[in-house]
Amino acid sequence: MFLALNEIRHSKLRYALVVGVIFLIAYLVFFLSGLSYGLAQENRTAIDKWQADHLLISDEANDNLSASQLDATLINQVEAKDKAVLTQSSAIIYQLNDKDEKENVSFFGIDKSQFLAPKLTLGRMFEDDREVVADISLKTEAGYQLGDTIKVATNDQALKIVGFTESAKYNTAPVLYMSLQTYDIVGANATANNQAAAKINAIVIRGTVKDLPAEVTNLSINDFINKLPGYSAQVLTFGFMIGFLVVIAAVVIGIFIYVLTMQKTAVFGVMKAQGISSSYLASSVIAQTFLLSLLGVLIGLVMTIVTTLFLPNAVPFQSNTLYFLLVGILMILVSIIGALFSVRSIVKIDPLKAIG
Repeated sequence: MFLALNEIRHSKLRYALVVGVIFLIAYLVFFLSGLSYGLAQENRTAIDKWQADHLLISDEANDNLSASQLDATLINQVEAKDKAVLTQSSAIIYQLNDKDEKENVSFFGIDKSQFLAPKLTLGRMFEDDREVVADISLKTEAGYQLGDTIKVATNDQALKIVGFTESAKYNTAPVLYMSLQTYDIVGANATANNQAAAKINAIVIRGTVKDLPAEVTNLSINDFINKLPGYSAQVLTFGFMIGFLVVIAAVVIGIFIYVLTMQKTAVFGVMKAQGISSSYLASSVIAQTFLLSLLGVLIGLVMTIVTTLFLPNAVPFQSNTLYFLLVGILMILVSIIGALFSVRSIVKIDPLKAIG
């Protein structure tokens, strides 16, 4: 460590460039990690709020919630610790006085006495027909307020926002919670005469399912999330991008350290001739790489956090301490692995040949 620190102090500019390269790669990796995590969460936050274990949908739905159709009375045939009915469909809404500004949303028809009812951050729970509780992003990003009257673009039905809840997005769309009766009026099951269709899309279960009705598929919540349209492809794409960037970081840092080591071949030869062991020199290079990569990763993390303070609300960036910690440790480890090529070169240095 003594040799590593003194060498860094002696060649500040040279090692500052190495730290700069590590910082840029780390910054990009952390930022992509935050975007990846944020996008993934926007697909599933409304599902995570359920804290459920299983989802029962129809066999013909091909694991697609919106394509499922179940008789509402089937819930009475299911034996489980907690169970709740759910109707869901995608929709487009607009404010009463601004038809040009439309928003893609997801309707959740629920029974407010069951566990799917969201926790409120503003306003109150829906009580009457045509009242809804909306995800807070409609307020922070689209300007919707408590008491606003909104309309459904497909059937021109009016709804009133009476409450807001945090972190309620499904397939990246903000969720509007409403009663089953309201859903039957404005949702995908709405009939021509606005009478209840007595159909639901799914039964959500907490705990184990003891009795499964015929023609019903039991999906675990994790399986259901992984089968959301585009979710797995998105996670895999970002995962490969981050993985390749980490590998590139190892290669770049390894090349830098290797070049620096080759430039000091004569110096290492003299030190070996004086009795300094190869293991001491190798440990110095590893310690040097650790310090440089640690500094670059920390600067990258700090700059990522600073950047998030200036990002608009529409950017789906979310920080996750454990996620960032794992990525940071991985980058430092692969940097050290990349430096092992230099260690091999140090061991092979012949003092007599190096001195000339």
